[in-house]
This record gives sequence, structure tokens and C-alpha cells, in this order.
Amino acid sequence: MTDTAGRIEAIWVKRAKRGVMDAVPSAELVAGEGVLGSADRRGKRQVTLIEREAWDTMMTELAAAVPPAARRANVMLSGVRLAHTRGRILRLGGTRVRIAGETRPCERMEEACTGLQAAMRPEWRGGAFGEVITGGRISVADSATWEEVP
Repeated sequence: MTDTAGRIEAIWVKRAKRGVMDAVPSAELVAGEGVLGSADRRGKRQVTLIEREAWDTMMTELAAAVPPAARRANVMLSGVRLAHTRGRILRLGGTRVRIAGETRPCERMEEACTGLQAAMRPEWRGGAFGEVITGGRISVADSATWEEVP
């Protein structure tokens, strides 16, 4: 698999379960916990990620203009493919996140835009979730790269 360098395009912190997603210029990732100040930090789903390219494709397919915060992910990336990356380690700036699985789209996506839930199903277009294994501060425009697979 050829990996190219990507970047962090946006960061959101969720104040409360089902709450507003606040766009922030930077956030602290805490090892073993997730995004500091964000609700629903638990288990292997400590941070959620989406791809800018996948979002833009879905908006074109649906002829929609829904803001990406509607996905309710913590981090939007560009230049990094998330599909089928379970077990891989993604470096976000100086932090490290182990991808634990695919984020399945829920009915809230359908509330945001008719057809969005189904549009997210193929090829992990709904994003991925992972565990923070090396914490630290991440910021918009930080690099996003995969660690080499041995």
C-alpha cells in the first residue's frame, strides 16, 4: 500500500452526548482516553476520523451542501485513505492513533441529509475510529501520515 502525507483539515469537540460539535483550531489527545473535553470518550472509540475527499464525493452524489460537522467526527483529514486500515497506526502531528474499526453511519446521518446514511456505507466513507496511543496537541494543518507496516 502506497501512503502519501495528508493533513488535518478540521477538528471538532463534542460538548455532550448528541450535543453540538464545536470546531476548534487545536485539541489535546489523551492516551487511552481520547479528545480532552469531548463527550463519549470510551474503549476503542476514543477519536473518530473522516476523509475530506469522501465527504466531498458524497455531497456531490447527493447534490447536497451539508457541513462536515454533521458527521459528528472529531477530525477531518485530507490526503489519507481510511478504508480497511484496522490495526494500522496513524500519526496526527506528534500523536499516534491505532485504528480500531469503521465508523458505521447511524440514523442521525439521515436526519442531516436524505440518502447520507446509505452513501456512507461503501468503503468506510463514514470514517474510522481509534485509540489514542501517544497523546499530545493536534492542530488544523498538522500532518497526517501512516506508520510503516513491518
